[in-house]
Amino acid sequence: MNDTDWKHTPLYGLHQALGATLTPFAGYAMPVRYAPGILAEHLHTRAAAGLFDVSHMGTIRIEGDADLYTHFERLVPGDILGLRPGALRYSLLLNERGGIIDDLMVARPADDVERRRLWLVVNASGKARDCAHIQAALAGKAEVELLEDRALLALQGPQAAAVLARFCAAPAQLTFMRCADYALEGFGSALISRTGYTGEDGFEISLAAGHAEAFAQALLAQPEVKMIGLGARDSLRLEAGLPLYGHDLDETVTPVEAGLAWVIGKRRREEGGFPGFSIIRHELSAGPARLRVGIRPLGKALAREGTDIQVDGRKVGVVTSGGFAPSLSGPVCMGYVEPVAAALGAGVELMVRGQALPGQVVALPFVPHRYVR
Repeated sequence: MNDTDWKHTPLYGLHQALGATLTPFAGYAMPVRYAPGILAEHLHTRAAAGLFDVSHMGTIRIEGDADLYTHFERLVPGDILGLRPGALRYSLLLNERGGIIDDLMVARPADDVERRRLWLVVNASGKARDCAHIQAALAGKAEVELLEDRALLALQGPQAAAVLARFCAAPAQLTFMRCADYALEGFGSALISRTGYTGEDGFEISLAAGHAEAFAQALLAQPEVKMIGLGARDSLRLEAGLPLYGHDLDETVTPVEAGLAWVIGKRRREEGGFPGFSIIRHELSAGPARLRVGIRPLGKALAREGTDIQVDGRKVGVVTSGGFAPSLSGPVCMGYVEPVAAALGAGVELMVRGQALPGQVVALPFVPHRYVR
């Protein structure tokens, strides 16, 4: 298959012009790296500002009546009713067993005073499925649309705010997990949120597809900004201890097992009313059968996804994400283990190419988050 068989984001031509190495991802031709390479792109994002094309992600618009938020809460464990105008919440679409259909960002538009609208950002691989799932659940109650005419850019890193301030007032007005509409002179309007997937301060910018390439070029003209591919995006999120759907999360994993019980609001824990509530309530009180943990291999060998985790020669879990952490100059991994092996400081063995290599359970994230709260 060549890249003519893949879908293209609005920045496809720019990726080609910048010499990106393209790879198929969720049906799209996406840049995995540029000439500097993944290591340099990763470290640049930690030090300055990286620009990511995440237009393959799904943006879903929902509009309904004054009961929309109540209806939507029946699909997720988060406190959607408690969202203030201009606020976002990370949440999870759940199945009847409490498994995670997808993880997503839920935004209440800043001008929505009657709780009649929601904006969602969902993962690329499941966006059509997610939209159909929500449409079926809200049939006759709301209009649900997967938007195809938007681009989504992520500007991440400690200098992202200084850069974006040259184009709009968002950095001065938004804190972490807040959003609003802004005019970008010459590039139309954009919905900007202070969010990201790197652990760094940063912004996600949703704008009309027709303005995306010109705005990306304007950002790249700033001395602090470089284009960053999916390779560094993955290493950055791994260092930040952030799960990746299809690897660390899937329909067999519950929020409690995934270490995401914090998404379940206090009221929701008491009232329930979301899929899998009885199973999740039991796990909250009795504990789950497995837990997602961070592990530092004690040598230089990488423990990749699928690596068995053992204690005293007995398999207790498996690695779901693993690789080299450029900020730490060494390997890190995440995986699911039995509770007996989940305590911080616990020693484990990682079965790499038939060898039992030592590792230690450590706190997540591996690299501290630097969100502006």
